[in-house]
Amino acid sequence: MNAAAPGADSLRLIRELIAFPTVSRDSNLQLIDYVRELLRPLDADLRLTFDNDRRKANLFATLGPRGEPGIVLSGHTDVVPVDGQQWSSDPFVLAEREGRLYGRGTSDMKSFIACVLALVPDYVNRGLKTPLHLAFSYDEEVGCLGVRELLGDMVNAGIRPRSCIVGEPTEMRPVIAHKGKQSYRCTVRGLAAHSAYAPYGVNAVEAAAEAVTFLKQLARRHRDRGPYDRGFDIAYTTVHTGVIRGGTALNIVPQDCVFDFEFRNLPGDDPERLRAEFESHLRTVIEPEMHAVDPRTGFTIKKLSEIPALDTGAEAEITALVQEFSRCEETVKVSFGTEASQFQVAGVPTVVCGPGSIREAHKPDEFVTLEQVARCERFLRGLMARCCV
Repeated sequence: MNAAAPGADSLRLIRELIAFPTVSRDSNLQLIDYVRELLRPLDADLRLTFDNDRRKANLFATLGPRGEPGIVLSGHTDVVPVDGQQWSSDPFVLAEREGRLYGRGTSDMKSFIACVLALVPDYVNRGLKTPLHLAFSYDEEVGCLGVRELLGDMVNAGIRPRSCIVGEPTEMRPVIAHKGKQSYRCTVRGLAAHSAYAPYGVNAVEAAAEAVTFLKQLARRHRDRGPYDRGFDIAYTTVHTGVIRGGTALNIVPQDCVFDFEFRNLPGDDPERLRAEFESHLRTVIEPEMHAVDPRTGFTIKKLSEIPALDTGAEAEITALVQEFSRCEETVKVSFGTEASQFQVAGVPTVVCGPGSIREAHKPDEFVTLEQVARCERFLRGLMARCCV
């Protein structure tokens, strides 16, 4: 077989997994049921955890000997929407063109899951001397929500993995650190009035604009003054406002406005300190002028999601293993968040390494190259040699 050509089983499973349209707003149960049936004949211990509506599920599977520390291979089953994107082909039907596999989730991150599932029978047939755990979660794309239930169940069951590899797209380079993320929704309550009598009202849009301006000042301060970690592609904590909605008509002083913002912090840079500084500015600088007109006006802040920063040491055992299996001595730090930090918080040393590029994720005509899939297979065969008899 050509070294850059993946196996037929991996390609078949990528095709089948892509065909499940597991956008985060929708159920992933059909995909989970499909994977569960693949693993059932392999004497896997299968554990499911559900969301509150039981429309989505995590699958945690253990293969090989039970009751001793093993290695987790982790991936999320949900994908981002394709709404409003111009695709050259059906995003949920795999298309191969010029050495690339196109489809929603090819890079982020169903190709990794497919490679794992394609090679798991070989792990079992060779004989596992250490447990191999598979962790497939829901709702990673909307805040790493599902993995928290999965990890809680894992801990309650007394399962203590030795280490974890999360197969997010890193071009098969070992990622040992990523930024944390906290996202918030800020609701501004103003007081409506005729725009000809604007001073009698409280303009929620203008108050929001002042708040967003302060967030921009925080962003510039971190850009210009740090702290810095030059190992990251963006070497400082970033502050970003992504959505804002408010107002009904130009001749009405807007009563309501809502905006969403986020902090993506370096490991060691406390995002709670930033949130507290922002809230202090709202309470001491912006709200007093609003309250002078109507004390019922003001700001409400709600946390939407939180992903801790990942910071796995270069000297960690799992780092050395991933460097060996990936044949890549370089270690990388990235700005995007993953479920890896949730495993780290649960006491499981974790590295991120998977096929594809984050630059292709979430875009129309998302793709992974055949060469990347083949490298992932080679990586997993290296792990197999270490885990099997």
